[in-house]
Amino acid sequence: MRPFLLSAVLAFIADQASKYYVIHLMNLPLVNTIPVLPPLLTFRYGENRGINFGLGDGLGPWFLIAVAVIICVAVTIWLIRRPQPLLIRISAGLLVGGALGNVLDRVLYGYVLDFLNMSCCGINNPFVFNVADIAIFAGAIGIAFLAGDDTKKKPAKGENDA
Repeated sequence: MRPFLLSAVLAFIADQASKYYVIHLMNLPLVNTIPVLPPLLTFRYGENRGINFGLGDGLGPWFLIAVAVIICVAVTIWLIRRPQPLLIRISAGLLVGGALGNVLDRVLYGYVLDFLNMSCCGINNPFVFNVADIAIFAGAIGIAFLAGDDTKKKPAKGENDA
């Protein structure tokens, strides 16, 4: 459980620290846009009241908080009941830490603070995201690709020998 907890705490802290620095110390809501590595990376202020890309706007922050907490609890219970390899525990921690970072935003502000915008190659991306979103995405991809189906029967010794 230690890698799970450590990756969750690190994802949560990285998310909240980056939001605090960019949103509050750099005063992004006032200036709205800060070119960092244009056009690849720009800080642009955003308030996400939905899920990803603003989908689910109107569901209300408390519903989205409840869904995120339920997912975090379910992932944690899954790890307790079925011990997983290291990379899956880290992936699960990233997912939970990122989700809880966005939960804290919804509790404090009623929406999720977003500030990262990436565009490239003549494509102007209108969407913004945050470090928690990166952690959630990386964690979900890690779980999806690394978690095996442990329900399959393993062949007995010599069963596959010809």
